[in-house]
Amino acid sequence: MSLNVSTALLEQAQQGEISKQDFLQCIKDSLPYAWGLIESLAQRLQNNGATFVDNQVPPPSEQARGQLLRVLSSDAMRHALEQHYGVKLAFQNCHRVALFKQDQLGSDYEEFITPRSQILNQSPELRDC
Repeated sequence: MSLNVSTALLEQAQQGEISKQDFLQCIKDSLPYAWGLIESLAQRLQNNGATFVDNQVPPPSEQARGQLLRVLSSDAMRHALEQHYGVKLAFQNCHRVALFKQDQLGSDYEEFITPRSQILNQSPELRDC
């Protein structure tokens, strides 16, 4: 299961729309490693003046890796995080997540999402991650 959904949140969803804040809180509570990593990258991006930042450190456990994969593979969660932090998320391998400033999606972003960049980011130790 991707998210630990409270009964109250489930009931709210069954009645209609849920608030963005409630959805974000559910992500934060359910996937704390993924949330913390993306939050720290967003802070780095905001503070360092670069057009993007990325993580190149593998997750500390398979559970953490699973959290990252779940948050990035869900369009709804990914979109909510992008809106919340004002970024564009990009992803390679099982841990290399990058955050780009939404208003500066230029050559760095275009290069990150190329097949060439994906191939260059491969290594035997990451093949089965």
